[in-house]
Amino acid sequence: MPGTSNFSGFTKETVDFFIQLKENNNKAWFDEHKPDYETQVIVPTREFVVGMGEHLELISPGIHADPRVNKSIFRIYRDTRFSKDKTPYKSHLAMWWWEGDAPRMECSGYYFHLEPPNLMLGTGVYMFTKRVLQTYRDSIVDPIYGAMLKETLNEVSKQDKYSLGGKHYKRVPRGYDPEHENAELLLYNGIHVGYETSIPDAFYSTDLVEYCFLVYQDLYPIHKWLVELIERA
Repeated sequence: MPGTSNFSGFTKETVDFFIQLKENNNKAWFDEHKPDYETQVIVPTREFVVGMGEHLELISPGIHADPRVNKSIFRIYRDTRFSKDKTPYKSHLAMWWWEGDAPRMECSGYYFHLEPPNLMLGTGVYMFTKRVLQTYRDSIVDPIYGAMLKETLNEVSKQDKYSLGGKHYKRVPRGYDPEHENAELLLYNGIHVGYETSIPDAFYSTDLVEYCFLVYQDLYPIHKWLVELIERA
């Protein structure tokens, strides 16, 4: 982990940058405002990645917090090759702290997504690899692993602010009992849980690290189950 973070909060200019980018999503505007992107977005984001990583180590000692673009900081440039939407830039800020030895997006981790006027925090795996998906399905019908995940999800769902995502299939996969008590979870090809809110006051101060940590701490049991799942795969 790099040295101690100097994160002191994001600014109104950070938010304004993405509001204006959404209205002016073109290369000419971005090139003109690239210095603002570097100073108002990238500089504090790097500090936040480090500070958040230091906190996350308290619950996830193997966490990766790498303050580089394409590591913990997602690129702002969109991949438009296979998209009908040809706007060149993402009008949001995204960060990712992951745990495990697999490629970063195949691991479970903690996610941060700023898209004015909202902030979204979450954990999980967006889509399992083929190998992990098979292990996931076998774990769901296992009396120990399946019960652990179901209990964990039930505990988190008691707090209405969290939403579960990853449901993909309409039918239980072939070879699995559609009457199994965990059959609903066999319809998922990823497990991710999120919390969305309007941008909090904490966003503009050092309090943001603790604000996010409290959410990630709530979601930690799901992250832990997924880390162990990927290790078994």
